[in-house]
Amino acid sequence: MNDRFAGIREFVAAVDRGSFTSAAETLGITGSAVGKSISRLETRLGMQLLHRTTRRIDLTTAGETFLLTCRRILEELDQTEAFLSTGHEQPIGRLRVDLPTTFGRRHIVPALLSLTERFPRLDLAITFQDRAVDLVSEGVDLAVRIGTLDAFPDLVARKLGEQRLLICGAPGYLERRGEPVRRDDLLAHDCLIGWRRSARSGWLLAGAGNDSEASYFDVRARHELTDGDTLLNACISGCGLAQLPGWLAKDGLRTGALREVLPSLSTTTPIHAIWQKTRHLQPKVKAAVDELTRLAALETSVFQP
Repeated sequence: MNDRFAGIREFVAAVDRGSFTSAAETLGITGSAVGKSISRLETRLGMQLLHRTTRRIDLTTAGETFLLTCRRILEELDQTEAFLSTGHEQPIGRLRVDLPTTFGRRHIVPALLSLTERFPRLDLAITFQDRAVDLVSEGVDLAVRIGTLDAFPDLVARKLGEQRLLICGAPGYLERRGEPVRRDDLLAHDCLIGWRRSARSGWLLAGAGNDSEASYFDVRARHELTDGDTLLNACISGCGLAQLPGWLAKDGLRTGALREVLPSLSTTTPIHAIWQKTRHLQPKVKAAVDELTRLAALETSVFQP
Protein backbone atom coordinates (compact mmCIF):
# COMPACT_ATOMS: atom_id res chain seq x y z
CA MET A 1 0.00 0.00 0.00
CA ASN A 2 1.31 3.44 -0.96
CA ASP A 3 2.25 5.81 1.82
CA ARG A 4 0.18 8.96 1.10
CA PHE A 5 2.64 11.10 3.08
CA ALA A 6 5.78 9.86 1.32
CA GLY A 7 7.61 12.66 -0.47
CA ILE A 8 5.72 15.51 1.16
CA ARG A 9 8.51 16.64 3.45
CA GLU A 10 11.03 16.39 0.62
CA PHE A 11 8.75 18.39 -1.68
CA VAL A 12 8.31 21.23 0.84
CA ALA A 13 12.01 21.28 1.71
CA ALA A 14 12.98 21.49 -1.98
CA VAL A 15 10.66 24.44 -2.52
CA ASP A 16 11.81 26.23 0.63
CA ARG A 17 15.52 25.70 -0.06
CA GLY A 18 15.32 26.21 -3.81
CA SER A 19 17.09 23.00 -4.89
CA PHE A 20 17.25 19.27 -4.24
CA THR A 21 20.82 19.61 -2.97
CA SER A 22 19.94 22.21 -0.35
CA ALA A 23 16.86 20.23 0.67
CA ALA A 24 19.03 17.14 1.07
CA GLU A 25 21.37 19.01 3.43
CA THR A 26 18.37 20.00 5.56
CA LEU A 27 16.90 16.49 5.62
CA GLY A 28 20.16 14.62 6.01
CA ILE A 29 19.80 12.56 2.84
CA THR A 30 21.21 12.74 -0.68
CA GLY A 31 20.00 15.06 -3.42
CA SER A 32 19.24 12.03 -5.55
CA ALA A 33 17.01 10.65 -2.81
CA VAL A 34 15.09 13.93 -2.66
CA GLY A 35 14.56 13.96 -6.42
CA LYS A 36 13.41 10.34 -6.54
CA SER A 37 11.02 10.84 -3.63
CA ILE A 38 9.40 13.83 -5.31
CA SER A 39 9.18 11.99 -8.64
CA ARG A 40 7.37 9.09 -6.93
CA LEU A 41 5.03 11.61 -5.29
CA GLU A 42 4.24 13.15 -8.70
CA THR A 43 3.62 9.69 -10.19
CA ARG A 44 1.23 8.80 -7.38
CA LEU A 45 -0.67 12.09 -7.77
CA GLY A 46 -0.65 11.88 -11.56
CA MET A 47 0.55 15.46 -11.96
CA GLN A 48 3.75 17.45 -12.18
CA LEU A 49 4.51 19.57 -9.12
CA LEU A 50 7.82 21.13 -10.15
CA HIS A 51 9.43 22.49 -13.29
CA ARG A 52 13.08 21.41 -13.19
CA THR A 53 16.00 23.06 -14.96
CA THR A 54 19.74 22.72 -14.44
CA ARG A 55 19.77 25.88 -12.32
CA ARG A 56 16.45 26.05 -10.48
CA ILE A 57 13.13 24.49 -9.69
CA ASP A 58 9.78 26.24 -10.03
CA LEU A 59 6.32 25.28 -8.88
CA THR A 60 3.68 24.32 -11.41
CA THR A 61 0.13 25.57 -10.87
CA ALA A 62 -0.76 22.22 -9.34
CA GLY A 63 2.37 22.41 -7.20
CA GLU A 64 1.39 25.79 -5.79
CA THR A 65 -1.99 24.42 -4.70
CA PHE A 66 -0.53 21.22 -3.27
CA LEU A 67 2.20 23.13 -1.41
CA LEU A 68 -0.34 25.01 0.72
CA THR A 69 -1.89 21.75 1.91
CA CYS A 70 1.49 20.12 2.50
CA ARG A 71 2.64 23.04 4.65
CA ARG A 72 -0.49 22.85 6.80
CA ILE A 73 -0.07 19.09 7.27
CA LEU A 74 3.58 19.34 8.32
CA GLU A 75 3.05 22.35 10.57
CA GLU A 76 0.10 20.72 12.34
CA LEU A 77 2.14 17.55 12.80
CA ASP A 78 5.11 19.50 14.21
CA GLN A 79 2.76 21.46 16.45
CA THR A 80 1.17 18.30 17.83
CA GLU A 81 4.55 16.69 18.46
CA ALA A 82 5.71 19.81 20.30
CA PHE A 83 2.56 19.79 22.42
CA LEU A 84 2.96 16.10 23.32
CA SER A 85 6.60 16.58 24.31
CA THR A 86 6.15 19.80 26.34
CA GLY A 87 2.48 19.90 27.32
CA HIS A 88 2.19 23.42 25.84
CA GLU A 89 1.14 24.77 22.47
CA GLN A 90 4.12 26.59 21.06
CA PRO A 91 4.38 28.87 18.01
CA ILE A 92 6.45 26.84 15.58
CA GLY A 93 6.72 26.59 11.82
CA ARG A 94 6.77 29.23 9.12
CA LEU A 95 4.47 32.23 9.65
CA ARG A 96 3.55 33.83 6.34
CA VAL A 97 2.79 37.52 6.82
CA ASP A 98 1.80 40.21 4.32
CA LEU A 99 2.35 43.84 5.33
CA PRO A 100 1.87 47.37 4.01
CA THR A 101 5.21 48.34 2.54
CA THR A 102 6.49 51.32 4.54
CA PHE A 103 4.43 50.85 7.70
CA GLY A 104 5.23 47.16 7.84
CA ARG A 105 8.94 47.65 7.27
CA ARG A 106 9.22 50.36 9.92
CA HIS A 107 6.88 49.18 12.63
CA ILE A 108 5.67 45.58 12.26
CA VAL A 109 8.80 43.71 11.19
CA PRO A 110 10.82 44.67 14.32
CA ALA A 111 8.03 43.30 16.52
CA LEU A 112 7.85 40.03 14.57
CA LEU A 113 11.62 39.56 14.61
CA SER A 114 11.58 40.10 18.36
CA LEU A 115 8.89 37.42 18.60
CA THR A 116 11.11 34.91 16.80
CA GLU A 117 13.85 35.55 19.34
CA ARG A 118 11.48 34.38 22.07
CA PHE A 119 10.31 31.40 20.02
CA PRO A 120 13.31 29.96 18.12
CA ARG A 121 11.18 27.44 16.21
CA LEU A 122 9.06 30.19 14.66
CA ASP A 123 10.19 31.25 11.18
CA LEU A 124 8.97 34.17 9.09
CA ALA A 125 8.10 34.61 5.42
CA ILE A 126 7.19 38.27 4.93
CA THR A 127 5.90 39.98 1.81
CA PHE A 128 5.23 43.69 1.39
CA GLN A 129 2.23 44.89 -0.60
CA ASP A 130 -0.18 47.78 -0.30
CA ARG A 131 -2.91 46.00 -2.22
CA ALA A 132 -5.42 43.65 -0.68
CA VAL A 133 -4.38 40.00 -0.83
CA ASP A 134 -6.44 36.82 -0.88
CA LEU A 135 -5.16 35.13 2.26
CA VAL A 136 -6.54 31.71 1.34
CA SER A 137 -5.39 31.45 -2.27
CA GLU A 138 -2.03 33.13 -1.62
CA GLY A 139 -1.27 31.05 1.47
CA VAL A 140 -0.95 34.02 3.85
CA ASP A 141 -1.40 33.33 7.58
CA LEU A 142 -1.64 36.92 8.79
CA ALA A 143 -1.88 40.34 7.17
CA VAL A 144 -1.92 43.91 8.41
CA ARG A 145 -4.06 46.30 6.42
CA ILE A 146 -4.62 50.05 6.59
CA GLY A 147 -8.00 51.42 5.53
CA THR A 148 -11.60 50.27 5.60
CA LEU A 149 -11.94 46.53 5.14
CA ASP A 150 -14.40 44.75 2.90
CA ALA A 151 -16.52 42.17 4.67
CA PHE A 152 -15.40 38.58 4.10
CA PRO A 153 -17.10 35.81 6.12
CA ASP A 154 -14.01 33.57 6.08
CA LEU A 155 -11.72 36.19 7.66
CA VAL A 156 -11.26 37.52 11.18
CA ALA A 157 -10.15 41.12 11.76
CA ARG A 158 -8.81 42.74 14.91
CA LYS A 159 -8.52 46.51 14.98
CA LEU A 160 -5.10 47.56 16.21
CA GLY A 161 -5.59 51.30 16.01
CA GLU A 162 -5.78 54.16 13.54
CA GLN A 163 -3.52 56.39 11.54
CA ARG A 164 -4.19 60.08 11.00
CA LEU A 165 -3.83 61.41 7.47
CA LEU A 166 -2.34 64.91 7.20
CA ILE A 167 -1.85 67.19 4.20
CA CYS A 168 1.74 68.42 4.26
CA GLY A 169 4.08 70.54 2.20
CA ALA A 170 7.66 71.76 2.40
CA PRO A 171 8.07 75.40 3.53
CA GLY A 172 9.84 76.25 0.27
CA TYR A 173 7.01 74.84 -1.83
CA LEU A 174 4.39 76.71 0.20
CA GLU A 175 6.30 79.98 -0.20
CA ARG A 176 6.41 79.54 -3.98
CA ARG A 177 2.84 78.33 -4.51
CA GLY A 178 0.97 79.76 -1.55
CA GLU A 179 -0.70 77.92 1.31
CA PRO A 180 -4.15 76.46 0.60
CA VAL A 181 -6.84 77.75 2.95
CA ARG A 182 -9.88 75.99 1.46
CA ARG A 183 -10.51 72.52 0.10
CA ASP A 184 -10.88 73.77 -3.48
CA ASP A 185 -7.48 75.49 -3.27
CA LEU A 186 -5.94 72.02 -3.56
CA LEU A 187 -7.00 71.93 -7.22
CA ALA A 188 -4.39 74.58 -8.03
CA HIS A 189 -1.53 72.66 -6.42
CA ASP A 190 0.85 69.92 -7.49
CA CYS A 191 -0.17 66.88 -5.46
CA LEU A 192 1.74 63.70 -4.74
CA ILE A 193 -0.30 60.52 -4.71
CA GLY A 194 0.60 57.30 -2.95
CA TRP A 195 -1.01 53.89 -3.36
CA ARG A 196 -4.66 54.06 -4.30
CA ARG A 197 -7.34 51.39 -4.49
CA SER A 198 -9.24 52.89 -7.44
CA ALA A 199 -8.37 54.76 -10.62
CA ARG A 200 -9.27 58.08 -8.99
CA SER A 201 -6.46 60.49 -8.04
CA GLY A 202 -7.95 61.45 -4.72
CA TRP A 203 -7.30 62.02 -1.04
CA LEU A 204 -9.56 60.95 1.79
CA LEU A 205 -10.63 64.20 3.48
CA ALA A 206 -12.78 64.91 6.52
CA GLY A 207 -16.32 66.14 5.98
CA ALA A 208 -17.50 69.66 6.68
CA GLY A 209 -19.25 68.81 9.97
CA ASN A 210 -18.35 66.68 12.95
CA ASP A 211 -20.88 64.05 11.90
CA SER A 212 -19.95 64.11 8.22
CA GLU A 213 -18.20 61.09 6.81
CA ALA A 214 -14.81 61.40 5.18
CA SER A 215 -14.91 61.25 1.39
CA TYR A 216 -12.50 61.20 -1.53
CA PHE A 217 -11.57 64.51 -3.11
CA ASP A 218 -9.99 64.43 -6.56
CA VAL A 219 -6.73 66.36 -6.84
CA ARG A 220 -4.26 66.94 -9.67
CA ALA A 221 -1.69 64.21 -9.29
CA ARG A 222 1.71 65.52 -10.36
CA HIS A 223 3.57 62.38 -9.31
CA GLU A 224 2.41 58.91 -8.25
CA LEU A 225 4.81 57.33 -5.75
CA THR A 226 3.65 54.10 -4.20
CA ASP A 227 6.55 53.81 -1.74
CA GLY A 228 5.91 55.76 1.44
CA ASP A 229 9.50 56.84 2.05
CA THR A 230 9.81 58.05 -1.53
CA LEU A 231 6.55 59.99 -1.16
CA LEU A 232 7.85 61.59 2.03
CA ASN A 233 11.18 62.54 0.47
CA ALA A 234 9.49 64.05 -2.58
CA CYS A 235 7.27 66.15 -0.35
CA ILE A 236 10.23 67.35 1.76
CA SER A 237 12.08 68.17 -1.49
CA GLY A 238 9.30 70.58 -2.47
CA CYS A 239 7.76 68.57 -5.31
CA GLY A 240 4.22 69.20 -4.10
CA LEU A 241 1.67 68.60 -1.38
CA ALA A 242 1.22 65.08 -0.03
CA GLN A 243 -1.28 63.38 2.22
CA LEU A 244 0.90 61.55 4.71
CA PRO A 245 0.13 59.36 7.72
CA GLY A 246 1.11 61.03 10.98
CA TRP A 247 3.69 58.35 11.84
CA LEU A 248 5.48 59.07 8.55
CA ALA A 249 5.27 62.86 8.70
CA LYS A 250 6.02 63.45 12.39
CA ASP A 251 9.81 63.82 12.13
CA GLY A 252 9.52 66.26 9.24
CA LEU A 253 6.90 68.28 11.14
CA ARG A 254 9.06 68.32 14.26
CA THR A 255 12.17 69.54 12.44
CA GLY A 256 10.33 72.05 10.27
CA ALA A 257 11.08 70.21 7.03
CA LEU A 258 7.30 69.90 6.60
CA ARG A 259 4.28 72.03 7.50
CA GLU A 260 0.75 70.76 7.87
CA VAL A 261 -1.92 72.62 5.89
CA LEU A 262 -5.70 72.47 6.11
CA PRO A 263 -5.67 70.59 9.43
CA SER A 264 -9.47 70.65 9.54
CA LEU A 265 -9.47 68.20 6.63
CA SER A 266 -7.28 65.61 8.35
CA THR A 267 -8.98 62.28 8.95
CA THR A 268 -8.19 58.81 10.28
CA THR A 269 -8.18 55.34 8.78
CA PRO A 270 -8.23 52.06 10.73
CA ILE A 271 -5.38 49.57 11.00
CA HIS A 272 -6.34 45.88 11.27
CA ALA A 273 -4.69 42.52 11.65
CA ILE A 274 -6.58 39.93 9.61
CA TRP A 275 -6.35 36.16 9.40
CA GLN A 276 -8.34 33.17 8.21
CA LYS A 277 -11.28 32.02 10.31
CA THR A 278 -10.61 28.51 11.58
CA ARG A 279 -11.93 26.28 14.35
CA HIS A 280 -8.55 26.32 16.03
CA LEU A 281 -6.25 29.33 15.73
CA GLN A 282 -2.71 28.13 15.12
CA PRO A 283 -0.33 29.06 17.95
CA LYS A 284 2.03 30.84 15.55
CA VAL A 285 -0.79 33.13 14.36
CA LYS A 286 -2.09 33.67 17.89
CA ALA A 287 1.38 34.61 19.14
CA ALA A 288 1.80 37.17 16.36
CA VAL A 289 -1.66 38.67 16.87
CA ASP A 290 -1.09 38.88 20.63
CA GLU A 291 2.25 40.62 20.05
CA LEU A 292 0.72 43.19 17.70
CA THR A 293 -2.16 43.75 20.13
CA ARG A 294 0.33 44.31 22.94
CA LEU A 295 2.27 46.74 20.77
CA ALA A 296 -0.90 48.63 19.87
CA ALA A 297 -1.86 49.01 23.54
CA LEU A 298 1.30 50.93 24.45
CA GLU A 299 0.76 54.64 25.10
CA THR A 300 3.59 55.50 22.71
CA SER A 301 2.32 53.11 20.05
CA VAL A 302 2.37 54.08 16.40
CA PHE A 303 -1.19 52.73 16.22
CA GLN A 304 -2.46 55.73 18.20
CA PRO A 305 -3.86 58.48 15.92
